[in-house]
Amino acid sequence: MKFRTLGRDLLAGQTGKNNSITDVRGIKVGHAQVWTDHPFVQRTGATVILPHEGNVFEEGVFAHTEVMNGFGILTGRDSVNELGLLASPIVLTNTRSIGTGYEAVMRYFLDYAQIDYDLPLPVVGECDDSYLNDSRGPPVPLETFQAAFKSASDGPVEEGAVGGGTGMELFDFKGGIGTSSRIIEIQGTEYSVGVLVNANYGSRHQLSVLGRRIFETSAGEAKDGSCIGVLATDAPISSEMLSRLSKRMGFGLARTGSVANNSSGDIFISFSTGRKITMEPYSIDSGRLKEQEIKRTSTNFLSNGAINPLFEAAVSATEEAALNALFQAKTTKGYGGHVLEGFSETGYSDELGLF
Repeated sequence: MKFRTLGRDLLAGQTGKNNSITDVRGIKVGHAQVWTDHPFVQRTGATVILPHEGNVFEEGVFAHTEVMNGFGILTGRDSVNELGLLASPIVLTNTRSIGTGYEAVMRYFLDYAQIDYDLPLPVVGECDDSYLNDSRGPPVPLETFQAAFKSASDGPVEEGAVGGGTGMELFDFKGGIGTSSRIIEIQGTEYSVGVLVNANYGSRHQLSVLGRRIFETSAGEAKDGSCIGVLATDAPISSEMLSRLSKRMGFGLARTGSVANNSSGDIFISFSTGRKITMEPYSIDSGRLKEQEIKRTSTNFLSNGAINPLFEAAVSATEEAALNALFQAKTTKGYGGHVLEGFSETGYSDELGLF
């Protein structure tokens, strides 16, 4: 169950209806898993995030990425930062399957985009699930990615050992997908902020729940893992502001105990659905490019002085998303007989004295 439902309301901020990234209107999330024991033991999958209800290839949204520790991959990151725009679905999977995820976005583009020029630069993020998933086996099949696209909806998002989080490990417990949202008010207008993480980081002694630790700080050796974080908001903000929001996601992970270990890939992407930009062919004449740039620069963004509530929401929602990944995940046995316990099934939550 979600962290909030376990006891008193201990986390700051008002959540949306689903307490998930889908509380930002138009966003859809889909999952699909690979769960087999023969010929390889595989516990893996794919998660797809569609940034808005329209054609994501034809209408871009303002976006930016940041890296807390760079031992990981989020494809398309350079182009997102260069243009300040996201014009692709976001796909989360394991390290072995980056290539198949990239191809899945291309197939989705060719099937649905109705564009006869240029090609997208897919945004695909990875985490290593090889503790539970036999990486000697095949990558996640194209059909699994396609199933994730097909299942995408704007309803409640399944969390834990699901989709791209099926084989992930969090603080030596079972981890995976977690999500949360915040409803905030800025200058009399209500906005939504949603976060989704694929949480695969940390050692048990690093775990902190609302500032409380239940394991010896000297126990064990820090695990180098990864986390791909996705933040969405309907607040009209620029790519520069979205860069600042992406940085705040790292603060949210730090609240749970993350220190972005040496070989951890902690990469964040934030985007705003508050304004959409019609994507033009890269080769169009300079006159039309100038016209498009005028449309971009004339957009009414929130001012820097108004952004603090967004910062607070980004930090709090990221913290809760990671805790949801921890508390929602169930005990999973995988490759080599390895077992990761579901934190909420162990009784350790009682020792926190929070509930």
